[in-house]
Amino acid sequence: MDKLKSNILMVMVPDRLSELLTKGEIVDRYYNPGEVFDEVHIVMFNDDKPDPALVQRTVGSARLVLHNVAAGKALFLKSLCWRPFLLRPWARQVVELARRIGPALIRCHGAHLNTYAAAAVKRTLGIPYLVSMHINPDEDMRKRAAGSMQKLIAHAQKGIEQIGLLNADLVMPVYRPIVPYLERVGVKDYQVCYNVLNPNHLGEKADYTLHNPIRIISVGRQFREKNPINLIHAVGRIPGVHLTLVGDGTYHEYLKNAVAEAGLDDRVRFHAAISNDQLCRLLPEHDLFAVHSEYWEISKSVLEPLLCGLPLVINRRIGLPVPELTGDICMLVENTVDGYQKAIEELITHDDKREALGRRAFAWALANWSPKATEARFAAIYRQYALR
Repeated sequence: MDKLKSNILMVMVPDRLSELLTKGEIVDRYYNPGEVFDEVHIVMFNDDKPDPALVQRTVGSARLVLHNVAAGKALFLKSLCWRPFLLRPWARQVVELARRIGPALIRCHGAHLNTYAAAAVKRTLGIPYLVSMHINPDEDMRKRAAGSMQKLIAHAQKGIEQIGLLNADLVMPVYRPIVPYLERVGVKDYQVCYNVLNPNHLGEKADYTLHNPIRIISVGRQFREKNPINLIHAVGRIPGVHLTLVGDGTYHEYLKNAVAEAGLDDRVRFHAAISNDQLCRLLPEHDLFAVHSEYWEISKSVLEPLLCGLPLVINRRIGLPVPELTGDICMLVENTVDGYQKAIEELITHDDKREALGRRAFAWALANWSPKATEARFAAIYRQYALR
């Protein structure tokens, strides 16, 4: 095997890792798939100070170093809403940091100030960089921006976003609905690479015999576009069915009040957060997964139950359908109480249909986003570009 130019990886993230740790949204080797690198420097574009010992599992056995680069409100104002030419002085500090670290490769999560900085590093030092895209910015950010400040930020991000994407060596959208955006802005080098899921705690559902009471689980942020109220009322109409809702958001208290008003406290349970390890262990112990989302995406919270072989009930979104979500691997319904009720009743009544749906979902997910295959794919991509 050819030797890497260096055994160092530089990862640039906009996230506050402390929040991901609090929510339990941490996956082994996520920032160092296949443990390709012996040393990983994670650069956070904020003032977050997570416990390095808790972050360590994301890089495997590699030596971990954490860095912060200031990129808050003051930079937004000083650069007149992130005007690219006014951000050049700010980007020089990232270039100098990369010069000191000497990575063979840079990986950016999302396309923001991190990818603008990565483009500056590549231009100055020639270090290649990869970008993973986790949303379609046109659809999920600019289209849904509410209020003048959100709209201003969404518009301001366009320039730096495109510079970062167009200069990247490879862009990796995590699902197919992101591809139309990349093609619109002129990105040529991209590969759809599904999110790396939990490699140690996701298990296949082996027994499709219904529990008593019947167990339905729903996972996702709770706000307008992912409001599960129709699912809740559908469950209320079906005796012997219990629903577990995992997630938090601006609709959380509203949903809890709605459950109390409907007298469903004994059949609907809320968990604001569950660690990803625990959630992955819980999924196969349920009978169905049901969710509502108007986003043009296939989120991690949907990838996971499909990979467990858990039968999925999800709404037909307003707008173009998600290409991955077809009737072969899930039951698509209207986002109404009647729609969810009919689907749930059909699946709990027909054992053969429920099991067949779950097994088809498992086979499809295993072929497209099994943790072993996706981690190996990312590791191969890392080696390919770090050897250049």
